[in-house]
This record gives sequence, C-alpha cells and structure tokens, in this order.
Amino acid sequence: MNATGKFAGFTLGLAAVFGIALAAGALVGPEPSEPAGHGEHETAAAPSADLPGGLLVTDQGYTLALDKPNTTTAAQTPVAFRILDATGAPVTKYETSHDKDLHLIVVRRDMAGFQHVHPVLDPAGTWSVPLNLSRAGDYRVFADFTPAGGSNLTLGADLRVAGNYDVQALPAPAATAQVGEYTVALNGTVSPGAASKVTLSVSRNGAPVTDLQPYLGAYGHLVALRAADLAYLHVHPEGAPGDGVTPAGPGIDFVVNAPSAGDYRLFLDFQHQGVVRTAEFTVRVAQPDATGASTPAPADQGTPGHGH
Repeated sequence: MNATGKFAGFTLGLAAVFGIALAAGALVGPEPSEPAGHGEHETAAAPSADLPGGLLVTDQGYTLALDKPNTTTAAQTPVAFRILDATGAPVTKYETSHDKDLHLIVVRRDMAGFQHVHPVLDPAGTWSVPLNLSRAGDYRVFADFTPAGGSNLTLGADLRVAGNYDVQALPAPAATAQVGEYTVALNGTVSPGAASKVTLSVSRNGAPVTDLQPYLGAYGHLVALRAADLAYLHVHPEGAPGDGVTPAGPGIDFVVNAPSAGDYRLFLDFQHQGVVRTAEFTVRVAQPDATGASTPAPADQGTPGHGH
C-alpha cells in the first residue's frame, strides 16, 4: 500500500473512533493504581470503540502497567513499564508504526512538560526510558502501539510526581507558535465530529522553511489532547517523504478529527537541520449553532485536564 493509502486508512479508522458521541466517557471510572498480578487478569474486555484513545489503562485485553506510578522530581527520571496481555503476560512483539514499535507521550495534566519519546524494550517485555520530571504534578502517560497481529491501541495511565505543583493555566488560543528562531503558523478550522484539514507552516527568521527533514516517516508529527479529560488524538500529515509529490515544507497538512467541541492542545514535532523541535498550540473547537454557524465552546473551568 502506498503512503497516501495508508494515511487514508488511518484517517478513516480515527473517524470511526472519534466520530461517535462521547456520553459514554462519563462511564469511565478511576483506573487502578496497579494492574492485577499475573494469572489474576480477567478475560479480554470488550473493545472500547466508542471512546477516544488514552482514557483507559486497560483496553481490548491489554494493560499499561507502570512499574512505579509514584516518583519524585528529577531531570532524568528512569521510567519503566510493560504492556500486559489478557493473561497478564508481558507483550514482547509489536508491529512497527511510523518507524517505531511504540510511541510514549507524556504530559502534565495542565498540558505542561510535553514529551514524545521512544523507550527501549528488553527481552522480558519491559520498556524503559528517562523522562524529564523536574516539575512536580500529575502526569498522563500514553502508550501508542500495535501488538503483533493486533490493532492499534493508545492506553493511558497516571504518573504522580511528588512536590510543589505549580499548576499553569491553559494558554490562550493563538494562530502562531514560536520555537526559538522558528515560527509555526496554524491555518484551518477544526469542527467537532468531522474530518478537518489544517495546515501548519514553518518559517525561520521570517523565511519559509522548504527543507524539512523526515521525522518518524513524515515531515511532521501531530498529537492533540482534549483539555477537559486528555482524550488523545494522534495523526500524521497527508503525503509522505519520498513519494515524489509531497513538498518538504513550509506547509504540513493534517486531517484532524475532534470528537467534541472544547479546548484542545496541539503539539507539532518537526525536524530541521538534524534537530527535532516542538510547537504548541491551543485550539478552541466551536460547536455549530442551529443555523450551522460556529459558536465558540465555553472555556474549560478549573484546572485543565482534571475532568477525567
């Protein structure tokens, strides 16, 4: 299958998951602090096709098990975890997706401290990676993976970092983001429950960047999180490096499927001159009124991300 076909299939899959009403989200209960021990797992749970990704620690028989769900602040904190199957056994074989067997996304619940890393898997099925946890608070850890012979899943678990929690307000929506010498502009409108095309354009010191480098098999990597509960949306751009058609910047096109109105935080990873940088945006997805015009969604109340 060519790159465009793969993306189309991926987008249709996301539309199926995120296009369904989210009333079922209220049914998600607190996740256990630790998964059941080996041999104590129940049979595989029913697929949660009616929920966005990242809201469940266990889904379709797979569990994200952090070795230590509580830790202290440090700039290089070793974090280890396993993906357990329905029998409680660690998963050791994965399908490669976007150049990696597993993507780990970590963000504090107020949307600070975003990290996208790629842990190392040992033969026994334990993943490990150092994380920058120099700021205390409650973090959400997302494991995005495809077990061998299975379907793609995103599981989420809480990681608590002890210390003084300097909670930050969600940044206001803006059309541009600054990353050092680079400016990234966001163009397009995201509508709830529909596939929405947005373009992220990269410039450096005012000049368009036309030589972006491939990163994870694309010219950009986008993660979107819903502020109210950290529902997770993970997409890649249209086109692919090496297809002879897709330009290497300045614009990167994405199709985004927001499951509901509300505030979202978008994190764009892009690579230029051998360095991966991350641009961050707040996007307010409006709810259409009776006439079809977009009405801004009410701002989330309280601390972002604590609705889960």
